[in-house]
Amino acid sequence: MTALAAPPTKQPATEKAQVPGRRRRKSGAGRTMKGGKLAYAILIAAVLVSAFPFYWTIVAASRSNADLAKVPPTLLPGPNLIRNFEAVMEEADIGKALVNSFIVSGSITVGTVLCCTLAGFAFAKLRFRGRGALLAITVGTMMIPPQLGVIPLFMLIAELQWVNQLQAVILPGLVSAFGVFFMRQYLVQSLPDELIEAARVDGASTARIFWSIVVPIARPGMAVLGMLTFMAAWNDFFWPIVALSSQEPTVQVALRQLGGGYVHDQSVIMAGTLLGTLPVLLVFGLLGRQIVGGIMQGAVKG
Repeated sequence: MTALAAPPTKQPATEKAQVPGRRRRKSGAGRTMKGGKLAYAILIAAVLVSAFPFYWTIVAASRSNADLAKVPPTLLPGPNLIRNFEAVMEEADIGKALVNSFIVSGSITVGTVLCCTLAGFAFAKLRFRGRGALLAITVGTMMIPPQLGVIPLFMLIAELQWVNQLQAVILPGLVSAFGVFFMRQYLVQSLPDELIEAARVDGASTARIFWSIVVPIARPGMAVLGMLTFMAAWNDFFWPIVALSSQEPTVQVALRQLGGGYVHDQSVIMAGTLLGTLPVLLVFGLLGRQIVGGIMQGAVKG
């Protein structure tokens, strides 16, 4: 008798269902997406357009005024960078201006981040009478041009005898309506109500909740607000030139003194601009990765 052939074994249904799934994960999640040539061309063009003004500042700061007047202008750095820096130091007290700008920008940044986070937490998670009306008034102040408040603000600091003093620039900028609204929106989305309720059950006060729960969760938003506030305070020109003089200047006020005379020396002006820009680039270079990393971490956790 011939031996009967054994019937083919059937795979379990679970194994059959797992095979296509494994293949899909391997072909989908394991695949590396690559941009096309058009995408790289657009990115390279955007980088060149964005970086060219800064590169031109370096070129103009290292050339003479006669070189900048040539047609077509030269696009390579020259040998006069140190000489133009020395001219900046002679025409304006740029060293004192840098120190004053760091004091003003740092104080405004710390005050704005702290006060706006407190106010944003109150508007986002606390219940009190008139909360909606106060938030509407706060947001509404963003529509008022800041130039309208210059005269009453100057009268106020004149009464306080703060003219030509740094606190005249620091105190008006310690809170911003944008910062309050920004932190309020961030905490509404990132701070669960269950954490606050659990802390209340454990007997934590509002201050303890803010420092132990709100601040750790709000760090990415606080970092972004701090960077934006520092750059805005550093680049502010209108109010510092009203409240301060050449004896106590910030960087932007000191740059106004450069290039005097019948023919403005553009190379010296650009050298001063380069000196005023480098600290901002340094701060952004040191903190930029942490800010982006904090934002991504908060997005993943959310």
